[in-house]
Amino acid sequence: MSISEASRGLAALQKIRVVTDNLTAPAARAPVGLPPLPKHAPSGSSPKPSGHYRSYQPRPFKREERDKVTILFGGLHWRAERLIQGGMENLGYRVQVLPNATRADLLTGREVADIGQCCPTSFVTGNLTNFLSRERERIGVERVNQEYIYITAGACGACRFGQYHQSYELALRNVGLDSFRFFLLEQTKVDQGPAHGGGLDLSPAFTLGAVWGVLLADVVQDLEYQVRPYEKNPGETTRVAREAVEYLYEAMRQRPAQGKKWGPLVWHFATPYFINALREVRRRFDAIEVDRLRVKPLVKITGEFYLQTVEGDPNYNIHSWLESEGAEVYPAPVVVWLEYLLRHGRQKTQERIGIEAGARRQDATYAAIERLLRWTYNRMRHALGDVPHALPEQKVLRDLAAPYYHKQLSGGEGDMLIGKALWSHLHKKAHMTCELSPYACMPNTMSIGAMAAVQGKYPDLLYAPIEIKGDAEVHALSRCQMILTEAKKRAVREFESVLQRIGLTEAQLAAEVAARPELSRATYKVPHYGVAGTAANLALHIAHLKGLSGVRA
Repeated sequence: MSISEASRGLAALQKIRVVTDNLTAPAARAPVGLPPLPKHAPSGSSPKPSGHYRSYQPRPFKREERDKVTILFGGLHWRAERLIQGGMENLGYRVQVLPNATRADLLTGREVADIGQCCPTSFVTGNLTNFLSRERERIGVERVNQEYIYITAGACGACRFGQYHQSYELALRNVGLDSFRFFLLEQTKVDQGPAHGGGLDLSPAFTLGAVWGVLLADVVQDLEYQVRPYEKNPGETTRVAREAVEYLYEAMRQRPAQGKKWGPLVWHFATPYFINALREVRRRFDAIEVDRLRVKPLVKITGEFYLQTVEGDPNYNIHSWLESEGAEVYPAPVVVWLEYLLRHGRQKTQERIGIEAGARRQDATYAAIERLLRWTYNRMRHALGDVPHALPEQKVLRDLAAPYYHKQLSGGEGDMLIGKALWSHLHKKAHMTCELSPYACMPNTMSIGAMAAVQGKYPDLLYAPIEIKGDAEVHALSRCQMILTEAKKRAVREFESVLQRIGLTEAQLAAEVAARPELSRATYKVPHYGVAGTAANLALHIAHLKGLSGVRA
């Protein structure tokens, strides 16, 4: 290179540097997207204080408004929502359940709130926003703000559950409903007293009505899902289940008065009122004829609370899809989550025994509540012929998960997702586990990661972790279908093995069922004989009834 060429190149570089400096100098003084630095206040004047972060505070909901204001809630399956509605109406509230969340609600939730939130947050935020937006078009902003309030559970935890109210606030502000009122119910307290303004009294009667609504819905849902895959008259189980829920709704709505303070607690645990109502439900299910010799894989549903509970677009209608694919679904009862909350609270209390005064007494209180809750649930199961599944022991779930997931890690379902998968597999409670994990859910991501070690030790465990984004249905269901195909093969092999063991054919089993009409009744309890499938257990039960040796439940 000549000296003249080098000189021309150096001059060009100097021009580029000058132009670049001129362009970037303003950016250095005022970064893009940030406001310019404020000017200093004159000497002697007081600086204007900046606002601190504030959590959402609703306008008061006053007692005199109760007759004119409708309470909105949702986020569970339709049975629980209907029964909770009955319990709240029993206390004099006007109540409306939000419609099932749809994919349109998901898109709205992403648009008007934080795009990085998990998909359950997007669904519930969009569901509330779209409902209120439709009402705004119908009756106007002012009436929406005055005539509706929204209540939902709240808590502080390791996931975004504790931030749902911020999503609601942001979304409603973005659609011009920033004066709308919503209230959080602390999920770990029975008596929370009146909410701001006194119109919403979160008393023991209110909380226990919601809990008992959940318990009743759990046992009915469990019975329904055990019966429908085997019904001889398609559609009969769904019809009877809806009739049963409406009957229980009226029972909740007409609860007798229970007194003040702790009177409702004693009444709910001691009364036969709900047991008698469930006996009527059993009578209605008795009329359904079933054929339990149909060989079907049993699929245990686990996962994030919202996705494993709802039935609809938020989880790709996974329950009905599995049934349409020839499976029997083992749904996730909400009461297991309640037991987990009690267990987690008790763990924290036990660590403080000998350090804090009253810790031992509080531990005994937790233990008593755990026993009473389980006793109540078993009473309800017994009223339905003991057909609904027994609850897994929390200690068993914790111990199974302990090598893979620490019991103190909170958020989501904690160690229960690992524990449930192992419990279902090792105790032959299901052929496969389908875990519904929300997109962007940290606790579920951790449990799925831990399951890699579990499957390394138990390679025959059929586990389908489904990431739910709300808009990738084909991908998610295809993933589940791959595992379901193997579960179907496993169910068939299990049934054939049982036939060889007992020395009976399918035709002989069918003849035995025809000779014993009670075996075709929906509420007949088939004991568990150490196999997962319903048909296999019925075959072993028939062998037991015939007195064949070596067959015991």
